Amino acid sequence: MFNYYPAPVARLIDELMKLPGVGPKSAQRLAFHLLNAPEKDAVGLAQSIVNARQKIKQCSVCANLTEQDPCSFCQDITRDDRILCIVEQPRDVIAMEKTREFKGKYHVLHGAISPIDGIGPEQLTVAQLLSRLQGSRVDEVVVATNPNVEGEATALYLARLLKPLGIKVTRIAHGLPVGGDLEYADEVTLAKAFEGRKEI
Repeated sequence: MFNYYPAPVARLIDELMKLPGVGPKSAQRLAFHLLNAPEKDAVGLAQSIVNARQKIKQCSVCANLTEQDPCSFCQDITRDDRILCIVEQPRDVIAMEKTREFKGKYHVLHGAISPIDGIGPEQLTVAQLLSRLQGSRVDEVVVATNPNVEGEATALYLARLLKPLGIKVTRIAHGLPVGGDLEYADEVTLAKAFEGRKEI
């Protein structure tokens, strides 16, 4: 497709197209931006990618991305080790931390159950989670997976798996965003908001 470009440029475009949300035109635009940028900027980007790939690994306890093992969340003795929040991706840990509401520890699944994509519990860190829970002080697991079909399936699977262990399993509430209007909300979101109502 890009055989009319010099081979190094065509390869750069091909590699950029592998990024999520980057199509052929965006890849071309990014490639030419990098070629026209000062050399130090392009080299700096390449070095930061290589550096991140070499230094960042999964925490052996919670599977979050970290430079040190165990990660800072797992090492933090001020966090409540009786409550565990399960999220799909490392970026979800950051989202939870920004709320300043959760003071427990985390477990990152690195995805959600999606049979159509060939992703089952075996492809996630479920076995690592079960191993972690054995002999732990955890008495509540908060499932904070995304409010979509895959996230709901994962939440239900985890609830069925963990409840027999005598662990309380809760799900984060889903509903209307702050500042949103009822008239623009879909039926499922409204139903979830209604289910999650609490006394004021």
